[in-house]
Amino acid sequence: MYLPLYIAGRYLFSKKKHNAVNVISGISVCGVALATLSLVCTLSVMNGFQDMVAGLFTSFDPELKITAREGKTFDGQDSRIQSMRTWPEVEVLTEALEEQAMAEYKDRQVMVVIKGVEDNFRELTSIDRILKGTGAFRLHDEVVDYGILGIELVPALGAGLQFVDPLSVYTPKRNAKVNMANPGASFNREYLFSPGCVFAVNQQKYDARYILTSIDFARRLFDYSTEVSSVELKLAPHAGLAATREKIAGLLGPGFLVEDRYEQQEDIFRIMEIEKLISYLFLTFILMVACFNVVGSLSMLIIDKKEDVATLRKLGAGDKLISRMFLLEGWMISFLGALGGIALGLSLCLAQQEFGLLRLNVSEGIYLVDAYPVSVHAGDILFVFITVILMGLLSVWYPVRYLGKRLLR
Repeated sequence: MYLPLYIAGRYLFSKKKHNAVNVISGISVCGVALATLSLVCTLSVMNGFQDMVAGLFTSFDPELKITAREGKTFDGQDSRIQSMRTWPEVEVLTEALEEQAMAEYKDRQVMVVIKGVEDNFRELTSIDRILKGTGAFRLHDEVVDYGILGIELVPALGAGLQFVDPLSVYTPKRNAKVNMANPGASFNREYLFSPGCVFAVNQQKYDARYILTSIDFARRLFDYSTEVSSVELKLAPHAGLAATREKIAGLLGPGFLVEDRYEQQEDIFRIMEIEKLISYLFLTFILMVACFNVVGSLSMLIIDKKEDVATLRKLGAGDKLISRMFLLEGWMISFLGALGGIALGLSLCLAQQEFGLLRLNVSEGIYLVDAYPVSVHAGDILFVFITVILMGLLSVWYPVRYLGKRLLR
């Protein structure tokens, strides 16, 4: 057995001459463990919120979205685009056309985003999961077109979940000059009827602006024929996201962007990543303070073991062996604290997932979830463990390198 490690283990677990040394060592382990626990729980809660937000967007955003790098629209009948419908990696492909317009209901007017999609949009996303009302997902029939409003548009327009009168939608005619004698002739006007439901993504970007309808209605309103603003894809279960994305990008060339869900909502997820990083940095400073307890613990241990060190010197032990012995002692304190903190943190996260110990519903209906969401990522746990070990190494190097020489002189 490696002699310094063996002696360090005996020093850590055996009873010292002065009981205070045992107490200080125990406090050092507990301090590191609590700081580690805080890191594990905080990062897991941040992951939980991020996964929750990603789940909300999953009901509206596609797995992959193809847009033009320049300009608002491109030809949806491009042979390269249409060829992807037969790919085994692509389960659903739908064309979409988004443009701004003005919606009017009775005496109220609101600027909205009209998103026209194909009928298979229901298969592309989990739209049924976020529909509210007695109606069902329906974009058109033989007679009229239907518009599914974001839930925040309902009070803005004063329309109700199932409006009786049709919703008027206006947009300027493309490539047409304004007729000053009759300005109304410069606008396209179409009507949308209610399918008896609205959608609620719980994100103001969508709930307060978007109206879902058929792509034929959108093309008619905006004076387009085969143009689309995006092509949205749902991949087959066996298809790899990264590999399929690279294949599509290689097919379409540099004139197109191929974005996954996180890139479609890049601003929101970047903010959440920054918040997670800031939380990690603050808790790392707390961990640093906790690791300073190891300095005191090692100093007391070195004083307590002066006689043992003298005996080891007489037996032939050099300064290098003695330094390694106390260095390993400090590393073992950090290692035990890291393992204990991670174990306790994982236990608390599991309990939060199962029982929702920390709850949010101070008032009914304020939050989307009743308890703090938790999602444990193996990469974060490994990162926390490495952080604690490195911090422990740095914290014990000073007392062993300098204090050890002075106290054992």
